[in-house]
Amino acid sequence: MQISTFDDLLQAARQQADAQRLLLVFAEATLPDNASPEQRAAFAAGHGGELAPTTCVDKTPDEIGSFAALVQDAAQFSPNWVIVFVAGAAGIGPKAPTSKDVEAHLQGMVEAIKAGQLGNFIPFNRDGDAVNLN
Repeated sequence: MQISTFDDLLQAARQQADAQRLLLVFAEATLPDNASPEQRAAFAAGHGGELAPTTCVDKTPDEIGSFAALVQDAAQFSPNWVIVFVAGAAGIGPKAPTSKDVEAHLQGMVEAIKAGQLGNFIPFNRDGDAVNLN
């Protein structure tokens, strides 16, 4: 199955033989302190900047429900997010990993995103579409 939307990802996660927990890192667009005047102008016009992780959370696909529900939920804890990075963690059979089981992986995601190492995650925009950040 090709994953082109967040809801595709939810469907694929629900179809796995082993229960899944999704790890989500929400990121906002920011401007570095040393940005040039040109970079500042482009950023003010809605272009450029860098992605800074602001919030991370882990949930099972059923806890998320749908992308629309996730967006509504995210408005409470990360209202200015522009990209959500997602990875999955498999449990054993019908038992998904717990939040405690994935805590270190979630923090590792945050550090990888800060370092620009995005290859192991699927990024989605605010419309729920998978995006290519390369």
